Amino acid sequence: MQLVVSAGLIAAVVLWGLVAPASLGQVFGAALVGITRNFGWFYLWLVLGLVLLAFFLAFSRYGDLRLGEEDEEPEFSLPAWFSMLFAAGMGIGLVFWGVAEPVSHYAKPPPGIAPGTPEAASAAMRYAFFHWGLHPWAIYGVVGLAIGFFSFRRQSLPLVSSVTEALPWRFARRLSPAFNVLAVVATAFGVAASLGMGATQINSGLNAAFGLPVSPKMQSTIIVVTTVLFISSAVTGVARGVKWLSLGNLCLAAALALAVLVLGPTVAIVDTLTNTLGVYISEFVRMSLRMSPFRSSSWVGDWTIFYWAWWLAWSPFVGLFIARVSRGRTIRQFILGTVFAPTLVGFVWFSIFGGAALNFEIFQGVPLAEAVKANVSTAMFVMFDAMPGGDLMSLVATLLIFVFFVTSGDSATLVLGTMSTNGNPNPPARVKIVWGILVAAIALSLLLAGGLEAVQTATIVFALPFSVVLLLMAASVTMAIREDWQLEQRRERALRRKMRELVK
Repeated sequence: MQLVVSAGLIAAVVLWGLVAPASLGQVFGAALVGITRNFGWFYLWLVLGLVLLAFFLAFSRYGDLRLGEEDEEPEFSLPAWFSMLFAAGMGIGLVFWGVAEPVSHYAKPPPGIAPGTPEAASAAMRYAFFHWGLHPWAIYGVVGLAIGFFSFRRQSLPLVSSVTEALPWRFARRLSPAFNVLAVVATAFGVAASLGMGATQINSGLNAAFGLPVSPKMQSTIIVVTTVLFISSAVTGVARGVKWLSLGNLCLAAALALAVLVLGPTVAIVDTLTNTLGVYISEFVRMSLRMSPFRSSSWVGDWTIFYWAWWLAWSPFVGLFIARVSRGRTIRQFILGTVFAPTLVGFVWFSIFGGAALNFEIFQGVPLAEAVKANVSTAMFVMFDAMPGGDLMSLVATLLIFVFFVTSGDSATLVLGTMSTNGNPNPPARVKIVWGILVAAIALSLLLAGGLEAVQTATIVFALPFSVVLLLMAASVTMAIREDWQLEQRRERALRRKMRELVK
C-alpha cells in the first residue's frame, strides 16, 4: 500500500511536470517562498538542535553503546565505511559548489556586507563552511543513528516508521506508514534532482575537456549511460560495487584536491583554511540563528534556509544508507565518523577550491564571478583553465563527478529498494533495477520538459512535513538510547554482584 501511494504521488508530479512544467514551477515556487518566509526560524532551530544532540550523544556516557551486539565487530573497514557515507552524503555537491558557492557569495554577500570586498571574501568562505559543515552532517547523523539503533539493537525493520512507532504517543504510531511514504517521495525526487545537477556539470566538463556541445540531448545521454552503470553497481551489492566505487572516488578526489593545492596559491589556501576555521567557530551560534527581520533581503532564505530544507529532504536517503553500512559501530564512533570527520574534509575541500578561486578572482583577474553568473556548472573548469595542467584536471574532475554520480545512484536504488520491500536490507536485484529506471526517468523527463528546477523546488517543499518526522525520530532515539544504557547498567551491576558472591 505504501509503495502504491508513494509511486502514485511521484508519477502524478512527473506527469504534471511533463504536461505543464510552468504550472508546476509556479505552484511549488510559491510554496517554497511561503515556507522559507514563515518557517525559516523553525528550520534554523531544528537543525541547531540536531547539532547539539549529536555533540551530546558523541561525548556523553551513552557513547559506548554499540549499534548491534555488545561484542559485534564493524561490518566494513574504517576507510571503506567513511568513503561510502561520504560519497552518498554530498560528494557530488562538493564538486559542484566547491568553486561556485564562495565566488557567488563574494559577488552577492550576506546583507550588510559590500560585494567584491575583502569582507565579502571572508564571509563567502565562512558561509561555505557553515552550509556544508556540522549542520547538514548532524541531520544525516541523527537520522542514520535512529534507524541504525532500532535496526541493530532492537531488531526492527530499517524504516523511518520503526523509529516513530517506538514513541509512547498514539498519533505517532498511527501516522508511521505515512512517514515512510514521505521518506520514499523525498528520496526519489532528491536523487532525481541530483542526477540532473550532475548531468549538467558532466556536460560542462566534457565541453571543457573535449569541446562537446552543452545541450539537453547530451545531458540526457549522460543520464542514460550513468543509469546503466549505477544499476549494475547496485545489483552487485554494497560489499563490492558501492564499496569499491566509493573508495576509488575518494582517492581520486584527494588527488584532485592535492593537485589544486600544489599548483594553485598554496600559502593563500592554507591561510584561508586557518582564518575561516577561526571565524566559523567564533560566529557559529550567530550564523546558526541568523534571520533578517529588519532588512528586505532574501539572502538567508535563498541560501541557508534553502540548504537546510534540502538536507532535510535528503536525510531519509542518506540516513538509511549510512545506517546500512554502520553495523557494529559505537554511538561515539558513528557520530565522529558521520558528523565530525566529513565536516573536516568539507572544510579542507572548500579551502582548497574556494580559497584558490577567490585568490584567482581577486588578485589574478580570472573572471570566475562572471562564469558563476553565466553558468554555475562551468565555474570550476574556468578556474582550471587558469592553472598549469588545467586540461588534465578538467578531465579528472569530470571523471570524479561521473563516479560520484554513479555512487549516489546506486546508494539511492539500495535505499529505495529497502524502503519498498518492507525494510529488507538486501532487496532483490529486480527491485533495485525498477527503482533505478524510475529515478532516471524522473530526471530525464523533467530535464526534457524543462522542469528540473521545479522538481528541485518540490523536493524542498516535501522537507517541511518530513522535518516534523525528524523531530519525532530524534525524540524516539534519545529515549531508546537512555533506556538501553540503563538496562546495560543494571546488567553490569547484577554481574558484579554475582562475581562478589562467587568470590565469597
